[in-house]
Amino acid sequence: MNEIQNERFAHPIFSRELERRWSLVRNGMKEQAIDCLIMQNDNQFLSGYIRYFLDLPANGYRTTALFPANEEMTVINHGGVNDPPFPPSWASRGIKDGIPSPYMQVLHYTNTNAAEISAKCIKDRGYKKIGFVCLDAISAAFYRYLRENLARVEIVDASDLVDEIKAVKSPDEIAFIKRTAQLHDYVAKMVPGIFKPGRYEYEVRNEIKKLAADLGSEEQNIILGTDPIRPQIQMPFFENRRIEVGDKMCCLIEVSGPGGFYGELARTWCLNEPSKALLDAFEHAREAQKIVAAMLKPGANPADLFEANNKYLVSKGYAPEGRLFGHGQGYDMVERPAFVPKETMKLKEGMLVAVHPAAVNKEVFSFCCDNYLITSTGAELLTLTPQKVFAV
Repeated sequence: MNEIQNERFAHPIFSRELERRWSLVRNGMKEQAIDCLIMQNDNQFLSGYIRYFLDLPANGYRTTALFPANEEMTVINHGGVNDPPFPPSWASRGIKDGIPSPYMQVLHYTNTNAAEISAKCIKDRGYKKIGFVCLDAISAAFYRYLRENLARVEIVDASDLVDEIKAVKSPDEIAFIKRTAQLHDYVAKMVPGIFKPGRYEYEVRNEIKKLAADLGSEEQNIILGTDPIRPQIQMPFFENRRIEVGDKMCCLIEVSGPGGFYGELARTWCLNEPSKALLDAFEHAREAQKIVAAMLKPGANPADLFEANNKYLVSKGYAPEGRLFGHGQGYDMVERPAFVPKETMKLKEGMLVAVHPAAVNKEVFSFCCDNYLITSTGAELLTLTPQKVFAV
């Protein structure tokens, strides 16, 4: 298969990498007698399945991909019935048919368009067993239509099959991931020149996003919050506070680098000397990360990591983690394994994980976030920004 050589495609993955993925997944499908996988995604932050199989981000109107065990893919995207197929031929690898259809989520009368096309493909090709990948990303209308119109086809959840393969990164993927980590370190180094009194939080956020994009980032999730005493990250919609002299800023830099692989880094910056409470909290968050990092070895159980993190934080007077304090990353900003009690996937060599313990109580909020690569002997810290509270 030829490599992509087109000025419009900045950082295509090697074709050998796509072929590696397809081969591993197809082997797993054959073991489970699955004729075709079906996946849908509609954004870049948490839509890594489409990117994993196509090396192309999902269409915002929703991309559907049918991945057969014995032939190339069918890809359905929003578009006019007479439009040329998307992706264009020069960007299509492993795709037999690209089918446009004029559907949008807000137009309820188009909500079975992709399902009708998919059902026809499944019937025409005689598939007996199909597997959905990540049911939570499949539209209810799509799922219901296939259930109602493919009575003789067995439908299973194939998420585990794909997740176990997708979570372990190849040398080609790791090369992109290390570039992402370097990008985060460079952006963090530039933050002191961006975080200034008189600016609004959204101005700081936007400048960080632009900097990351100029460095080759594809998507940027920048979450920050400022306060003179207890800075805490806020959703972008609420980042409208004007920064004052003496403020502190907690900032999460979570962006995808060249090639689409995510990383994340979080620190706190102060426009004066940080308080002892803040310094102590960050040190405790850093120590929690250090404890967990020592446990990041092949075979480790995420539930044990969750317990160790909470045991340490509670012992220091902080709230236990109630969500997740670490997780895998790749084409998804958050992917498996998640460091939560319900996770069944154990750590393996080649996984990229983000670890971000938070030291939180009524007086203080602080967390330390970095990326690690799981190796055969332990964890390699990829983000190299100093683990400290910065005085600007």
